[in-house]
Amino acid sequence: MSRDKTMTADQVVAELRSGMTIGIGGWGSRRKPMALVRALLRSDVTDLTVVSYGGPDVGLLAAAGRIRKLVTAFATLDSIPLEPHFGAARRRGDFELVELDEAMVMWGLTAASHRLPFMPVRAGIASDVMTVNPSLRTVTSPYGDREELVAVPALSMDAALVHLNRADVHGNAQYLGPDPYFDDLFCEAAETAYVSCERIVETAELAKEGGPQSLLLKRAFVSGVVEAPNGAHFTSCVPDHDRDEAFQRHYAEAARDPGAWRAFTERFLSGDEDAYQAAVAAFHEEERA
Repeated sequence: MSRDKTMTADQVVAELRSGMTIGIGGWGSRRKPMALVRALLRSDVTDLTVVSYGGPDVGLLAAAGRIRKLVTAFATLDSIPLEPHFGAARRRGDFELVELDEAMVMWGLTAASHRLPFMPVRAGIASDVMTVNPSLRTVTSPYGDREELVAVPALSMDAALVHLNRADVHGNAQYLGPDPYFDDLFCEAAETAYVSCERIVETAELAKEGGPQSLLLKRAFVSGVVEAPNGAHFTSCVPDHDRDEAFQRHYAEAARDPGAWRAFTERFLSGDEDAYQAAVAAFHEEERA
């Protein structure tokens, strides 16, 4: 019988430990589990290896000094090309960076989800990724073609954090936007996986809104479910909400000045999730005034 896996964001973070390898789903500034990231910032968990198609999740954790090693293909806010905290942390040498291209991250997650040590791929051959990431190795096909391929290591993780549009209490979860990204692979590749969602619904409702093809996560690969309305803010979670471009610009501007960032942190990140959402609402009231 399926069990009720509902949790709070703080209960999820209580399951995490310093030194873990954490995967964070979404893509750039799109459908990131930001409520879970903000809960992580409220904890003392640190010294993390983070695997992510990076966005403000990486930026916030980098700004707080929580990352020891980052495995990523990029760190972007989409409409702002470079995540500013990521850029500043890299210039300071705050963490080890493992650079992979987008396909390599996908195949590393795939290898881990199948519990394989690596996946042979053509991505990366004759490109600078082999230079900037000298730990990558190649293998030769054992068949007649004898093709040289890149052996992308499995991106195994202790825990994954993802955000979806809908979920039931058992851990089945659904995306309703244009792209599933790789949230299913993150969950399947990790020892434990936690999904936040815009809304928890009855299981039967999942098939009605987006159809069976939108059912991305199976309950067997999910350890906990958090209902977090607007929990991807300020990233997009279409069709529930678009990216909050005004707030994202405010975030990026604050990131470039230490004093402004201290003020941003005090206003938006010093309290719990309800306090954050209230502060964002007040910010927009001021913008409209």
